[in-house]
Amino acid sequence: MQIGLIGTGLMGLPMAQRLLDAGLSLTVYNRTSAKLEGLKEKGAAIAPTATALIHDCDCIILMLTHATAIREILLSDTNRAYLIGKTVIQMSTIAPSESRSICEKVVAAGGDYLEAPVLGSIPEATAGKLIVMVGGTTEQFETYQPILSHFGATVRLVGEVGTASALKLALNQMIGSLTSAFATSLSFIQQEGVEVEQFMEILRGSALYAPTFDKKLQRMLDQNYANPNFPTKHLAKDMKLFQAEAEPLGLDVHIPAAVNQILLEAINRGLAEEDYCALFAVMNQTSK
Repeated sequence: MQIGLIGTGLMGLPMAQRLLDAGLSLTVYNRTSAKLEGLKEKGAAIAPTATALIHDCDCIILMLTHATAIREILLSDTNRAYLIGKTVIQMSTIAPSESRSICEKVVAAGGDYLEAPVLGSIPEATAGKLIVMVGGTTEQFETYQPILSHFGATVRLVGEVGTASALKLALNQMIGSLTSAFATSLSFIQQEGVEVEQFMEILRGSALYAPTFDKKLQRMLDQNYANPNFPTKHLAKDMKLFQAEAEPLGLDVHIPAAVNQILLEAINRGLAEEDYCALFAVMNQTSK
């Protein structure tokens, strides 16, 4: 089976490396060809265009930023014709409605489609410790679980197409909300003169604690948001997607809407490409 991977960005690059390290035959494509040199040295074939990759590969893995990019690449008139008999594994964070829509178009073109978004960031992708959530049929899961297991030991069938995307979006909403809540409390105790370590010791010993707080603590204290595992602009995209999907369901979206506004303010301050914990700069008005 010839596997193709489109999108070798922050997450796609280490995921491609995992497949190559496993000895799988891999073709890659990225709009920025310079990002592919390391993969070429490891044995990956470099497709000159996305069309060439779709034409040559049996299984096409997508790790793109958003659904618009997926539709532009996958569903153009030319590329749609090459989907006959091919399987598309969509691994980006997109809305469940977007995933279902893309699935319908891929199937109508004669292809097969499943979604497999992941939880985790660059360190987990590099180590093969991502949590992979699959939306598709049992048959699809059994067929492609061996490939997906190279990304993480936990590969779980969630349900039909759309359910894994919904689960991933729900989890990413928690990333934004938890980090915002922590940043608010951290800013508050700093302003009130409470020692940060005393705050953290009590927090760590309580049911309120989440490991992500310690992962982001030093970055916030140092106001150092460089070299992101998950950029601010991407979390803002996900919070907006969650809000758009949750509102028609009759859910109250005040919390994700508020977090999205904080993230947009961080973006307006020039922090779009920085780690998402840069929202601390908005919460703490004494930050640089």
